[in-house]
Order: sequence, then C-alpha cells, then structure tokens
Amino acid sequence: MSTQQVETASQNGILQMMETMHYDDILNCMRCGFCLSACPTYRETGRETASPRGRIAMMKAVATGQLDVSEKFDSDMYFCLGCRACETACPAGVPYGTLLEGAREVVEENRKRPLITRIIRHVAMKKLIPQAKRMEQVSRLLYFYQRSGLRRLARSSGLMKLLPKSMAEMEKAVPEVASPAARKERKRMLPAKGEKRLTVGLFTGCVMDVMFFDTNEATAKLLSAFGCDVVYMEGQTCCGALHAHAGDKQEAKQLAKQNIEAFEQSGIDVLINNAGGCGAALKEYHHWFHGDPEWEERAERFVAAQRDMNELLATLPVPKMRSLPYRVTYQDSCHLAHGQKIRLQPRELIQSIPGIEYVELPEADRCCGSAGIYNLTNFDMSMQILDGKMKQVEGTKANLVVTSNPGCLLQMRAGIQRAGLEGQMRAVHIADLLYEAVE
Repeated sequence: MSTQQVETASQNGILQMMETMHYDDILNCMRCGFCLSACPTYRETGRETASPRGRIAMMKAVATGQLDVSEKFDSDMYFCLGCRACETACPAGVPYGTLLEGAREVVEENRKRPLITRIIRHVAMKKLIPQAKRMEQVSRLLYFYQRSGLRRLARSSGLMKLLPKSMAEMEKAVPEVASPAARKERKRMLPAKGEKRLTVGLFTGCVMDVMFFDTNEATAKLLSAFGCDVVYMEGQTCCGALHAHAGDKQEAKQLAKQNIEAFEQSGIDVLINNAGGCGAALKEYHHWFHGDPEWEERAERFVAAQRDMNELLATLPVPKMRSLPYRVTYQDSCHLAHGQKIRLQPRELIQSIPGIEYVELPEADRCCGSAGIYNLTNFDMSMQILDGKMKQVEGTKANLVVTSNPGCLLQMRAGIQRAGLEGQMRAVHIADLLYEAVE
C-alpha cells in the first residue's frame, strides 16, 4: 500500500469515527462547566475525566485521531452512568446521551473483549433478552428458585458468598415473580371501565415483564380504570436501550425494527410504556434511523405514538380513588426526567390520591446508581451513589418511596436493605400505588 493510500485510509477512518461519534454535536460543548455539579461521578470523584465535559474532550480527541481508543478511554466511557442529568444542566443543549452511545460504539468496534466477556454478552444480549420465549423460561426458573426453597438454602448455606458481591447484593432486592399460572391468565385485551376514551397498546418490555409482571398487569388495569381499552401488542421485543448503551447500536436497531413492524401491524394509535429507560429509547428511534430511506419515516410515526404511562394518565379524568394512609416521596427515573422531560405528571398523580401525604425528596432527579446494569459493572461507585441517595430518602421519613422505572425500583429496594430501613419503608412502582387507590 502506497503512502497516499495509507493517508487516504487514515482520513476515511477519521471521518467514519467522526460520524459515529456525532462530531458536530461534540463541537457544541462550550466547556462552561454547568454539567459538573449535575454529574454523579464527578461529584463523587472530583476528576475531570469523570465529568461530561472531560469525557466530551476525550471523545473529540479520539474522533480527530489525537487519542487512541485506549483502555483508559474505554473505562472512562463506561464509568459514566448515562443518567443524562448533564443534558438538563447544559445551556447549549448538547445531546450527551447520543454522544456517549457513539463513543461506546467506537470502543466496541476497536477493542477486543476477553472471550468469556464476549460469550456472556452474546448469550445475554442476543440469545436471551430479545427472545420472549426464553425470557418466559427465565421467569419460570426464577419462580422455581424462589418458591422451591432453593433461595432460602442458597442464602442460609452461604452459597451466595460464591457470587460476585454485586450479584449477591442485588439478588436480595429481586421481588417475588409471578407464577406461570398467573402469567398464562393474562388476556390479550382489557376493556375500558366505564366510558371508553382511548385504545392503547402496552409495551411490556423484557426484564420488566419477568421481574415486574404484576406491575405490568397493574398498569393495564390502571389504564382500563382511566377509560382505555388496553391491548398487549403482539410481536414486541426489547426496546434496545441496553444494547445501545453497551455500544451495540446495530443490534439495538434490529430490535427497533421489530418493534416498529409490530406497531404497524397492531393498528394501535398510542403505545404506552411504564419504564422510564425503555420510554426514552422508544422515543429516540427516529434518531437511530436518521437518513435511512426505508426506516426514518416509519420510526418517526412510531415515535409520535409513544407515551409514558404518567404522561397519558395526567391528561385523562381521574377516576374515583380510595384514601391511602401513606407518607410518600418520589425518586425520578433519570431517563424519564432528563431524557423524556417528564417530571410534574408523576407527582401530580401521586398527590391526586386521597389521604396521601407527599414530601418532596431533595435532589430527587439525581441518579440512584442503577443505570441499567451499572450496579453490576461498577458496583462500588453504584453503591456509593446509592448510599448518599438513601440518606436523603431516610430524611423524608416517608414509608413509601415511589419510582417509575424497574432498574430504579430494584436499586431503591437494595438501598432500603443497605440502610436497614426494612419494616419502615417500601419501594413501589407508581403504577402499583395508583392501582391500589383505584382497585
């Protein structure tokens, strides 16, 4: 290869890198520092490379070929929670979440993972999570583990100590899953109670429907109580958020295509989700397919039909509710607050319940440390952030801490256990609380 060919190849590589990492958006960062106080990892460490501003500077250097895709760049990009609080703080409107996904995509394209890591990721992200039947089997196995006495044996015998600390800690927070019999009883359509106002589809998610099947059912019944015919959309799959956050945008887009096609075939006008992280991904499909002649318009129609549960319910007449004797605080889901900009609606819905004493949580929109699987991949930092969060939660003297995302819910359950607050406080999904009031 001639010197000119080498230079051309290098230039093409840099241009491709710039495109993947959204270089034009990188240049919009003014390095003003407004993001610093909003960033959980910067607040905990004080390191510039653990801040959005610092990470963007590294992205710029990598995109222009001034910095290699090194082990340090890799670790710094994955040390970020991806909570997007910096987007709320940024006066220039830099889409940091998009930049982070691009940077991680570059990492995955340029760094070879150990064989065991590649096998685990392949099995989990491609052969398990997107496969509804296999996730159903996971649910059955988890139910058997919990109800057969194996869980009690594993805990009492010390077997849990053989697991990585992160997995052992989070196992304690896993809720009782629904029985196979209960799952079989699910009806594909639930009619509205009283006057019908709307027909909606319900996006059940992947992990959400395994660990929080009852919450999905409560969501459907809640929508019915608010006057909606509810349809469980056939053919849906994982939203792709976990894949996009892990730098596998191609797999994320394949899942997005499946969801778009399922939506088009369903005839549904509005698709509802009850998970802040899933909803943020579903509402960004048009960005994933920007410039794609076959999929961009279809993705735009799909995005136009997306509604978070709180977003929709806040627009409908509230049905009669019974009084509930709880002191409640609310922890924002990062991707609901910072990604979807939905903050007031959950609070208004909670406060619409008679008997509720609502107390605002200080810094409620600061990440709890869950961040998808961050509490497994960066356990120590996740728990450091969580412990700080729980001091604020405990200060509210609430007996219910409510959130709108499955990952946050598991994390808050773990936080309650770590803080020794069992018996004083519970963590619940907002759908379960609202359904308890209208049941």
